Amino acid sequence: MPTFFIKHTTNYTYSNTVIDGATLTRLHPVNDSKQQVVSHTLSITNNPRIETFQDYYHNIVGSFMITEPHTKLSIISEIEVETMGIQYPNDTEPIEKQWDALFALKYHTDYIDYLKYKIFDGTPDILDIIKTKDLSTLSPYKLVLEFSEYIYKNFKYMPGITNVDSKLDLVWKLKAGVCQDFTHILLQMIRMVGIPAKYVSGYICPSGSNTRGEGATHAWIEAYIPFYGWLGFDPTNNVIANEYHVKLATGRAYSDCAPIKGVFKGNVESELHVKVEVKTNKNDLTPSFPDQKMALEDAYNSYKRNLELTQQYQQQQ
Repeated sequence: MPTFFIKHTTNYTYSNTVIDGATLTRLHPVNDSKQQVVSHTLSITNNPRIETFQDYYHNIVGSFMITEPHTKLSIISEIEVETMGIQYPNDTEPIEKQWDALFALKYHTDYIDYLKYKIFDGTPDILDIIKTKDLSTLSPYKLVLEFSEYIYKNFKYMPGITNVDSKLDLVWKLKAGVCQDFTHILLQMIRMVGIPAKYVSGYICPSGSNTRGEGATHAWIEAYIPFYGWLGFDPTNNVIANEYHVKLATGRAYSDCAPIKGVFKGNVESELHVKVEVKTNKNDLTPSFPDQKMALEDAYNSYKRNLELTQQYQQQQ
């Protein structure tokens, strides 16, 4: 059961003074049977009061405002988390029975959002790929593995060639991108065959192998596997999400899971710098400045308060 220490620093610098900055964060790690959060702190410029709520996709969201004039905004999330191994699907149920179980979910409110896909330039090509698959002999689990492998082998991992606003058309044309792009392509492919799938945001931790995506936020999917449940697949590394994946949020696409969203008043230019550190030793993390670090027992921002809220939300599900 490995333990990881994660420090996610986001710095905004503005060319002039701004006011009334309102921000939403999806930086609260999931606490469940696959990962146990030992501690989590948020350090924010001016130490604003953070309110938390559960969004439609069951993510814990932090909300805060900085009303006073400011020229920079720093958000530092520090996590200590223990992760567990996963239990793989037995995949022994009859294949026809598995597909029938999936097709029965087509109009189920818990899954309908995860079955919708958009038509884009690559849709005809994906349909041609699907036609080559014999679903009478291929289980949903095995099909997702094959699609993940297809992306891994046919798309180049090239940081900087795309951004968060890049369209699927461009990614498909370039056959290149980063984890977010590959995740969106895989979502399209498996939703088109009727398998519900979620976008997952989080981190990938050092595993001793040549892992793509370390040192930044990471993305992968969760597919609904009949008679098993939701299972993570990482097309960037062509692996099933495991003890080296730390989950923050899920949704239909990146827009539902963005770590930080915000607005402010001011006609200014802004510059964004993000740094993610993932270590197995806490002392290896870059130390924070004293005025950036808030006490764990802070009444508004404490991990304990957010963990209690998380557990309450989970019990309601």
